[in-house]
Amino acid sequence: MARDRKAEHIELSLKPEVQSRWNYFDAYRFEHNALPEIDFSEIDTRTTFLGKTIQAPILISSMTGGTTLAKDINTHLALGAEEEGIPLALGSQRKAIEDANQADTFKIRPSAPSIPILGNVGAVQFNYGFGLEECQKMVDMVEADALILHLNPLQEVLQPEGQTNFSSLLSKIEQIANQLPVPLIAKEIGCGLSASVAQKLVNHGVHILDTAGAGGTSWARIETLRSGEANLGDLYAEWGIPTPVSIKQVASVPGATTIGSGGVRSGLDAAKAIALGADLVGFASPFLQPAIQSAQAVQDTIARITHELKVAMFCVGAKTIEELKKAPLYHRSERL
Repeated sequence: MARDRKAEHIELSLKPEVQSRWNYFDAYRFEHNALPEIDFSEIDTRTTFLGKTIQAPILISSMTGGTTLAKDINTHLALGAEEEGIPLALGSQRKAIEDANQADTFKIRPSAPSIPILGNVGAVQFNYGFGLEECQKMVDMVEADALILHLNPLQEVLQPEGQTNFSSLLSKIEQIANQLPVPLIAKEIGCGLSASVAQKLVNHGVHILDTAGAGGTSWARIETLRSGEANLGDLYAEWGIPTPVSIKQVASVPGATTIGSGGVRSGLDAAKAIALGADLVGFASPFLQPAIQSAQAVQDTIARITHELKVAMFCVGAKTIEELKKAPLYHRSERL
């Protein structure tokens, strides 16, 4: 019987051993403001993304699609995200292009008519037969506001079914960026984007960049648990650019909109990510178990994270997200 890779990914993502041993955000601390001079009830977490107003700078990051359980997960995520007014990214749609029967697991627009929805495909697919036509099909399939191109060389080289020809992708990405009617978003999946890679992507027409740095779910561990090469998974489990470092590097590139993700576990982590330079903050793992349960569990998780974010804003004296970006934040090697 053929293995269901997507189902295995969901099952393994729930295991504690695939999570990073480190929370790199713990190395940062805000300067406390004992006299914030603002009313907590008037703190405004709203911002804009892809031309739409969202209620908080929180993105539910890409997780799944293309397997039976994924339909329920994505529907619960969509209903919760719509209710709380935040954007939602889907997992890779490649399987739905290769097998039209899987498309239904991604079609969540009826459950989320107003929020930004992000489609998703691996950039490496451009070296395996995918092009503009397939990208347009994925956008149309989910009525996407943008299309994520995920970059995952470590996962692919460790994955039993991995596709490892990453040659000459930039020119192909640029062609898609110039022809697709919605923006492209470039995203790592757990190893981070560097300033040099971010600059190349911006130069080739991709201006929204998702760090997905080290510190969260280890796809090295997941893929080597699937392949039986556990020693290799341990060797590369913590590989990558820590998310706070990746956020600072990507945010330094002119013209880049920065999504900070990778090991973000709380509203306090999100506040630190914003102060480091993120315009939006992505969460995946904290939403997986709630999404398996219900839409209400997803909604409750969004509300909790938003409240935690507002508490941080209150204690630094930031009434808006723009003010939070300017809040003093120190690394433990500096001043605490």
